[in-house]
Amino acid sequence: MQSRILALAIAGTLFAPSLAHAEAAATDLDEVVVTATRTQVALADSLFPAQVIGHDEIVRSQARSVTDLLRGRAGIDIGNQGGPGKLSTVFMRGSESDHVLVLVDGVRVGSATAGLTAFQDLPIDQVDRIEIVRGPRSSLYGSEAIGGVIQIFTRRDAGAFTPRLRVGIGSHGLREGSAGIGGSGERGWFGADVAYQRTDGINACNGSATLFQGCYADEPDRDGYRNRSVGLRGGVDLTDTLALEANALRAESSNEYDGTLFGGNETENVQQVVGGKLAFNPTSTFGLTAQVGRSYDKSDTYFADHNAGTRDYVGAIDTRRDSASVQADVGVSDGHLISVGVDWLQDTIESETAYTVKERDNVGGFVEYQGSFGAHRLQASVRNDDNEQFGNHTTGGLGWGMALGSGLRLNASYATGFKAPTFNELYFPFGSGNPELEPERSKTANLGVRQDRDGWRWTLDMYETTVDDLITLDADFVPQNIEHARIRGAEATVATTLLGWDASLQLSHTDPRNRSNGPVRDNLLARRARDTGRVDVDRAFGAFAFGASLKGAGHRFDDAANTVRLGGYATFDLRASYAFNPDWTLEARVDNVFDRDYETVAWYNQPGREYGLSLRWSPTR
Repeated sequence: MQSRILALAIAGTLFAPSLAHAEAAATDLDEVVVTATRTQVALADSLFPAQVIGHDEIVRSQARSVTDLLRGRAGIDIGNQGGPGKLSTVFMRGSESDHVLVLVDGVRVGSATAGLTAFQDLPIDQVDRIEIVRGPRSSLYGSEAIGGVIQIFTRRDAGAFTPRLRVGIGSHGLREGSAGIGGSGERGWFGADVAYQRTDGINACNGSATLFQGCYADEPDRDGYRNRSVGLRGGVDLTDTLALEANALRAESSNEYDGTLFGGNETENVQQVVGGKLAFNPTSTFGLTAQVGRSYDKSDTYFADHNAGTRDYVGAIDTRRDSASVQADVGVSDGHLISVGVDWLQDTIESETAYTVKERDNVGGFVEYQGSFGAHRLQASVRNDDNEQFGNHTTGGLGWGMALGSGLRLNASYATGFKAPTFNELYFPFGSGNPELEPERSKTANLGVRQDRDGWRWTLDMYETTVDDLITLDADFVPQNIEHARIRGAEATVATTLLGWDASLQLSHTDPRNRSNGPVRDNLLARRARDTGRVDVDRAFGAFAFGASLKGAGHRFDDAANTVRLGGYATFDLRASYAFNPDWTLEARVDNVFDRDYETVAWYNQPGREYGLSLRWSPTR
């Protein structure tokens, strides 16, 4: 299977130019990415593999969650435990799910205890744009960025102040709505949005208390989910050279799942991100930016016995991540930029669980150089992080690119990364933590080629990552540093316009192997499919628009011993919209048209065929 996927990827990239159609452009060559370098760089000039999912694509896709939007994209694999609102893990390039650094409007988010970001609770209606950078970026961001970085941007409104509204219904009792307003004036801008989503859900888990497997419970009922969110953003130009902006996002969710009296079966969660940024740009060659932020992850757990009519409190875990950074960007000459910055991060736990340590600081400083020499581009960065628990760690990155003409570019990069153990891995009680753990360390080499032209774009990247002291659970479910892991892979993307259809293809192959000595040597790392991909096609016919998506993944193993095999799957989605008025659009979708039954985590169900209908109002001005 993997050889066929890789062959298709290479064929797709080699023959992409022949598919291009001159009537329209499928890509915007002026598209900018900031996550790869912490400065604005044209996506076509990025020396590290990057991708942007813009607002128009998000709306057109009719995705109802961030994980649905990410599923099958280059380098990304998703694991989900039972449908909407259930725990979702994102694996990038075969690395661990906590090896992905996630930022919201520049603020680091995620649980300090579990090390995961609650992707399932990030409201899609509040998202304006997503940038994905594949491969380690620890030399700019520090811990966690081994597999890559995902940055989620909320709206930044411009132009006349305009309201917006969306309401929708769907299968499994889905009802949702969002509303907002935003715009800009002569010296400032402002936006506010609220969103609501609720579903009766599906039966999340097929586990059995008798078998003591899966979710350790037998509750064949629907497991519902509700999410309420509010987002506020604004900015003002204090002077011609000084700008201030701030943002806040709060999402409150209620989630039902299958569980026990000890682990609960309901949670009340809060995800909150608040940030502010001050930018000083006195000249075209010098800029200074200061940013502060706080992300908050709270989970209250309960056990509801519906037969007895009781709901008992189980426990709570609250984590807070406070951050601050200062960055100076200096243009030393035409085509040459030096960035210098300092980051501070403090993780804090408030929990009834007896963690031995509940707080730690990290201070990191970095220097980055970006330069152009004729057809050549160079990017080099180095960073040192002083972690309160684990001391100093130095990481680096080096990227080189050469323009070959006709929009064709050859890129090569090498970067190192590190990941500090989470509080759960170190100190979770009842013998489930290991305070002797060491940070994980990685090295990644990447070789890529891409071509960007009017009407089409294609990329092909091949990489190898080695991870030392990778943290995995042993047979007693205690985290341990295994000696070594090696991940090899390739990714191909194609985007073009063919006969009026906007089409994109994304294919990935990864081979994540445990290379430590012992009985699991050369086994595949758990819960990662070796082959993933998606195809998206869309076209507008006047007031009508139609689209389809094919998403798929090969088989995976749910355990380190590679004895629990989950079969591969493919789902086919259809969507359509009708703008019956310049301000009003009716949208309809059918997900998993062929009602495919599959699992991405053993014992946990995925939704079958689902329908959705929504009405969108966005006045034209």
